[in-house]
Amino acid sequence: MTAQPVDILLTNATVVTMNPKKDVIFAGAIAINKDTIIEVGPATALNKKYQAAKTIDCRGDIVSPGLVNAHTHVPMTLLRGLSDDLRLDVWLYGFMMPVEREFVTPEFSYLGTLLASAEMIRSGITTFCDMYYFEDQVAEAAAKAGMRAICGQTILKFPSPDASSYDDSLEYCRQFVKKWRGHPLIVPAVAPHAPYTATPEMLTACAALALEYDVPLHIHVAETAMEQENNKTEHGATVVPWLQKHNIFKPKTIAAHCVHLDDTEMITLKNTGTGVAHCPSSNLKLASGVAPVHKMLKLGLRVGIGTDGPASNNDLDMLEETRLAAFLQKGIFADPTLLPAKKAWELATSGGAEAIHMGHLIGSLETGKKADIIVINVKGTHQTPRFSHSEDTIYSQLVYAAKSTDVCHVLINGRLLMEDSALLTLDEADLHQKAIAMSEKIDTFIRTREKDLLSKLLAISSGVVPVETFEIQSKVRIDDIAAIEAKLGELNAVTINRTSVRKQYDTYFCFEDKTLGRIRYREDELTANDGTPDVLYRISLIGPAVERVFNHSIILTRSRYSVPADKSRRFYYEYFQPDQKIEIAKTRKRYHITFRNTHFAANLDSLADIGRSYLEVKSRTWSAKDAEEKAQLMGELFLLLGIDPSQKETLTEYIDLAQE
Repeated sequence: MTAQPVDILLTNATVVTMNPKKDVIFAGAIAINKDTIIEVGPATALNKKYQAAKTIDCRGDIVSPGLVNAHTHVPMTLLRGLSDDLRLDVWLYGFMMPVEREFVTPEFSYLGTLLASAEMIRSGITTFCDMYYFEDQVAEAAAKAGMRAICGQTILKFPSPDASSYDDSLEYCRQFVKKWRGHPLIVPAVAPHAPYTATPEMLTACAALALEYDVPLHIHVAETAMEQENNKTEHGATVVPWLQKHNIFKPKTIAAHCVHLDDTEMITLKNTGTGVAHCPSSNLKLASGVAPVHKMLKLGLRVGIGTDGPASNNDLDMLEETRLAAFLQKGIFADPTLLPAKKAWELATSGGAEAIHMGHLIGSLETGKKADIIVINVKGTHQTPRFSHSEDTIYSQLVYAAKSTDVCHVLINGRLLMEDSALLTLDEADLHQKAIAMSEKIDTFIRTREKDLLSKLLAISSGVVPVETFEIQSKVRIDDIAAIEAKLGELNAVTINRTSVRKQYDTYFCFEDKTLGRIRYREDELTANDGTPDVLYRISLIGPAVERVFNHSIILTRSRYSVPADKSRRFYYEYFQPDQKIEIAKTRKRYHITFRNTHFAANLDSLADIGRSYLEVKSRTWSAKDAEEKAQLMGELFLLLGIDPSQKETLTEYIDLAQE
């Protein structure tokens, strides 16, 4: 019988098929022609049956389906180690997004993907599921490297590095999907970032786009407990039912993280066929928690394993990730039988393929499937000895002992991308050089920003209004607020234009270097006429003041930059990292008055923590002459109120009083 020609024959291996029966073939072989597995079976039979253009003797090695990285952001290899040991919101909004706005370009995404591809190939990853910006360049780089990928174009409700609005993102995504749909290696996808970075209209539009072209939809879901709580507060529902309301689970959806799901949400994901990407390292590092994967599997969900991005992991090592996934279920849920090695390897291969809706093509070594295959050397000291009394010991070998450095051959779509640990499609030395050059530019940006509070504020804010403030003010300690109010109402020379009552909770972030100024976080609770409180939050940078005392009043010149505070006080504290934090709470009765045809604000302040009350009179001013005239008027006003101007405090801020 004439031997059948094939392109590649892997022979004399222990073949871990990950087929439905989980067959393990000792002394096995795999015949590959073009991009497809032709046959899997005993080496003695296949060696006779096939004549290969290239034969690889895998004697003593394990042959497995390639690993599936179910969730990542591969261009972020260029941000690896940028900023660690922070909470998710500080890490994301304080560092990642500002740097991305500054540096992420098509070239950035392309270079980062090539660097990631080199790392993933060495880790035995043959398919990755991505979400990032300029995903067209991610796809180009992945295809150049020879990797299989689902490339999800990120869509956000606010401007991003590749779009000024989500409308632009949707259009970019549409063109991207049309360009890459049908490619042999690249599957385009729609990737609304997360529920908290989306609007209902945006989510609905993303789902419609994915359905229109029958492509996957990739989204972060319930990564943190805070996300769930905020969603309940804002929308009256937990994340999954709210997303379902906007059709997010109608396409072939891949939900990343899913750390904080309740049972009903898990059942929804199961019933909609949604895949879950479990990212143990990232979730631990950012203190998001540990997803109850064992419960998901018991309910019948499709679960895969992902590394997440290299900025939050900080590597793309799927063997390490798979091992950690198995350990966490055992340790956190106090049961050593949870997620055994065999099941963990399944999540990294065939289960991961199912989770990203590619199980019909990849994930197992079966006739007709794509030839995405890895060969793992198990001859090292850390893998010695080995046992074979049970087929399951092979999975223990892979999950608990093997390292990414043991991967010696990688084939994707029937093409050798790594042979004998040498990359065949990428120039690692060149990639290293270019990546280091990029990191030096980012380092310079961060160093410069960290020295300037305004730059840090601008990095996380939009709509910051810089104001150079000139102000005249006086403060005097008073014993009876009601008496001053009565006198204000009695003075014929004073017209009360409007009043308000508010409670103000100020937190000052102070720095040893006084030239930096101060950051003030203010919670301003204004009581309306009907008694309903309206709370406003603002974050302000208050520059150092230039002061001049005139007629017992103080003329100030200073810069002030203020913006609505859309993040928590804790966020700003951890982001700005002050040397000291000072809190001041006061009840303020504010009178906007006209005195001698001049506008003033008269604030009657009760400082509970200090146990004092003050009358503060202030007004904006724009010239030295105007300031002096207003200082004279303020002196007259104090005399009319029965206050000796010489007794006025020479404090510009209550924080100075608190520090005293």
